[in-house]
Amino acid sequence: MSNKNPIGRTTTEADLQHQLTLLRMEYEYEKEEFKRQTITMGIERKIKRGFCWYPIKQERSYYNSMNLLALEITRQADKEIEHVFEYGKPICFFTQSPAGDIRYFNFTAQVSYVDEDRMVVILPTTQALAELQVSERIGIQLYFDETSYRTMFEAMADVIRAKGNRLAELREILIGTQAPRWREFFPIRFPWLNATQEAAVNKVVCAKDVMVVHGPPGTGKTTTLVEAIYETLHREHQVLVCAQSNMAVDWISEKLVDRGVPVLRIGNPTRVNDKMLSFTYERQFESHPAYSDLWNIRKSIREMQSKMRGGSYSEREGARSRMSRLKERSVELEIRINEDLFAQARVISSTLVSSNHRILNGRKFPTLFIDEAAQALEAACWIAIRKASRVVLAGDHQQLPPTIKCYDAEREGLSKTLLEKIATRKPSAVSLLQVQYRMNEAIMQFSSNWFYNGKLQAAPEVQHRSILDYDTPMTWIDTADSEFREEFVGESFGRINKQEANLCLEKLKEYIQRIGEERILNERIDFGIISPYKAQVQYLRKKVKESNFFRKFRQVITINTVDGFQGQERDVIFISLVRANENGQIGFLNDLRRMNVAITRARMKLVVLGDSTTLSKHPFYKKLYEYMTTTTPL
Repeated sequence: MSNKNPIGRTTTEADLQHQLTLLRMEYEYEKEEFKRQTITMGIERKIKRGFCWYPIKQERSYYNSMNLLALEITRQADKEIEHVFEYGKPICFFTQSPAGDIRYFNFTAQVSYVDEDRMVVILPTTQALAELQVSERIGIQLYFDETSYRTMFEAMADVIRAKGNRLAELREILIGTQAPRWREFFPIRFPWLNATQEAAVNKVVCAKDVMVVHGPPGTGKTTTLVEAIYETLHREHQVLVCAQSNMAVDWISEKLVDRGVPVLRIGNPTRVNDKMLSFTYERQFESHPAYSDLWNIRKSIREMQSKMRGGSYSEREGARSRMSRLKERSVELEIRINEDLFAQARVISSTLVSSNHRILNGRKFPTLFIDEAAQALEAACWIAIRKASRVVLAGDHQQLPPTIKCYDAEREGLSKTLLEKIATRKPSAVSLLQVQYRMNEAIMQFSSNWFYNGKLQAAPEVQHRSILDYDTPMTWIDTADSEFREEFVGESFGRINKQEANLCLEKLKEYIQRIGEERILNERIDFGIISPYKAQVQYLRKKVKESNFFRKFRQVITINTVDGFQGQERDVIFISLVRANENGQIGFLNDLRRMNVAITRARMKLVVLGDSTTLSKHPFYKKLYEYMTTTTPL
C-alpha cells in the first residue's frame, strides 16, 4: 500500500500531481513564447532558426490514402538552413504584403511528410486550399503544438484516477512502493551477445511488470533491444514499440525489419526510401487488395458532395440516400483493411504521442517497449503505457535529457524522466550494459568513471583503436592564455567564440594533413565538430563552406550541436566549448549529461578546445582537463 502524505494523498498521487503542475508550467511558457515570437520576431530570424519557410511554392494537391486533403509545397530560398519541421507537427500559413505586413490564415495544417526542401501538409478543408490558391507571397511556420500537450494532460489524468485496473497497478509499481515481480525461467543463451546484453534480454523475458535496459554510449542498446523484442515475440503475438522522436522510431523499426519482423509503422519516416516506406501504415493501406475499391467509393462520395449543391430537392434527397450507402460501404472496407493490417503485423511502432492515434483506439498490447526513454517526458510515456500490460524502457539517463523550455519547470523536476525514477527507486529492475564497442579505452574511461561508477569495459577490438601511430587518443587545446573571448548573440543561440572556432578549424586542418587526403577519402575516415551553442555551429559551418581546403572533405565532416549528434559517432571529434570569461560562468555547460554525449561520440580521437581557467572552476571540467592532459600516449 502507498504511503500517505499529511494532506491525505498517496506519495504516488503527489508525485503525479507535481508532474502535472510542471507540465502545465511548460505548456503555458511555450504557448506564451510562441505568441511572443510570432508577434515580435521578423521572418528573417524565424527562417534562420529553422521554423519558417518563405517564400514557398504550392505544388499539387490530392486526397491521400487516409482520405485527407494533402498539399505539396517546396521552399524557394535559404535551402542551406536546417529546419525543425517534422511529421505530425502543426503549421500555419501566412502572406506578406510588398510593404512587409504579415497576415496569418485562419486555419492550421499538419505536416504529413518533410525532407530538406519539400513538405506535404494535411489541410483541414477544401476552403483552406482555395484560400491558398488565390494568394501570393506565401510562407509557413511552426505552430504551437496544442495536440501533444492535450494528449499528455489526458494521459496524466487517466493515470491519476486509475483504480482497480492494470494501469493502477503499473502506476504503483513504476513510481510507487510496489515491487516489480519476476517469472522463473531457465536462462536462454545468446552466443552472439556479450554477457551483460544476454542478461538484459533474459531479464526482459522474466519481467512481469517493468524492466529497464540501461545502455551507456556504444554498448549496443539497440542490438539488445531488438533481441529482446524478437525473443518476446516467441511468447506474444504482437507488441507496441515507441520512442520520443520519429528518428528513433525509424531506427528501431528498420532494425526489426532487417531481422524479418513484420512491422506496422504509424506515422511517416524521417528518411524516405522504399525499405522505410514499405512498413508504414499508409503504404501498407494503399497496397491492400481492397484499397482500389475504397478509393473509387471515396471519389464517388466527393463527386456527389460537389453535385449536391445544385439540383432539385428530390435529386438532392436521392443523392443523400446513395451517399449514405456509399459511406457505410467505405467504413466497412476501411475496418476490414485495418483488421488485416493489424492481424499481419507483429510489431506496431510509433512515437509516444502517436500511440494515441485514432487507428490504435481500443487496442491493448501485452508488452510496450520504449526506446530512448531517457529523452521522453514522463507524461509522454504514460500515453503509451495506458495500452500495455508490462513495460520495457531502454535508454541512458546519463545522456541527453528531454528538451524543456521553461527553466523553472526544469529546475523543479520536469526533466526527471520515468526511466530515471525507475532506475533510482527500483534498481532490481535495471540491467546495465557494460561492454562498449565504439571508443578507444582512454576516451571511454573518463565517462565510465564519472557517470557509470567505472563499470564500462572496452571490447578488445576497440580498446587501442587509433588513426595515427604514437598519437594520444585525447587532446585538450587550452585557450586560457589567449585573447579568446565569448560573445552573446541572442537568447536562443546563446554564445559564440569566433577565435576558438577559427583555431578549431586550423587544428582540424593540421590533423587532416597528418592523416593524408588519400587515406581519408579511401578509408572514409570521418570527422565531427560539436559545440553546445547554435551560433558557434553556424559560424563553423559557414567557415568550412567558404574554405577551399575543406571543400574536398565536406562529405566526411559533420558540424552540429550536442543534441544533433545524439546516437551518432565519428572517428575523430573536435569539441568547441566556447565559454571564456573572467567570472567562470559556464551556463549551458552545467548540464553534464550533454557533455557525456559530446565526449563519447569519438571512436579514435577526441580533441577539446576550451579555456581551462574559466571551465576548471567546475569540478567536472577540472577533472576532465586533468584527465585529458595527463593521458599516456598509445
